[in-house]
Amino acid sequence: MRAKRMEQHLTQKQLANGICSQSMLSAIENGTYTPNATLLIRLCQRLDISLQEISLAVDYDISDDNNYNQTLVALCNQHRYAELREFLQQPATLDLIQNDEQTQAYYYYLAIALFNTQAQLSEVQKNLKLAIASDGITSLKRLSLVSLALVKVVHGEVKEIPQLISQATEKWQTLPYEENLNIIYYLVAMIHYKLEDYPTASRWINEGIAFVTSHNSHYMLANYYYLLAKVAHQSQVRDKEDVAQQRSQIFTELFAEKVYDDF
Repeated sequence: MRAKRMEQHLTQKQLANGICSQSMLSAIENGTYTPNATLLIRLCQRLDISLQEISLAVDYDISDDNNYNQTLVALCNQHRYAELREFLQQPATLDLIQNDEQTQAYYYYLAIALFNTQAQLSEVQKNLKLAIASDGITSLKRLSLVSLALVKVVHGEVKEIPQLISQATEKWQTLPYEENLNIIYYLVAMIHYKLEDYPTASRWINEGIAFVTSHNSHYMLANYYYLLAKVAHQSQVRDKEDVAQQRSQIFTELFAEKVYDDF
């Protein structure tokens, strides 16, 4: 949040004005205070931070060349996916990849760029599978696994989703904490939201919020709260539809009248 504020040349006083005290904003930026949902969402809205797009807390290197890594970070954080796709597919970028970790990161970023530029989903899946081909279970491999599950939901391929989620979240406590792990619960919740399984989505959101706050972090909290609001809204809509359906059924049974679904 501090980086986004400074990028927009705002002082803490300007950002906090009408939302919270400057001292509270300072505590949020320093990670010593966890804001509530309303406060966090209002700060994000003032900073024009999209709650539907995600930027990694810490980006992964694709090269030993810091200039290339910095270009990658800039394109990712600004969600300039068409440029990111072009940058990654340049021969010069490919030539700088030196090891397995950088290769894994390269395929992950390429998959994200392809997905956000409406490329063929088969191409997105192919690159995510290349990203998870390495041995071991790193935070990036977990991200790639759950991202692949999300892509499969979009593609209507639900058969492998439970297995991918299980792999992404297995032995959860064995990895040292990284803020990028905050994304895992969110993506799993998003998968269930898209599957219209709102109770499970809500459970993963609440577990995610607990995970984030237990590590004295607020990265992704606004996204969690925003998704929780969407889940609550859809649950209410479904409840209303269920009530309407029940009333329709009662009406039909009482009066032997046909109820038309299509007017």
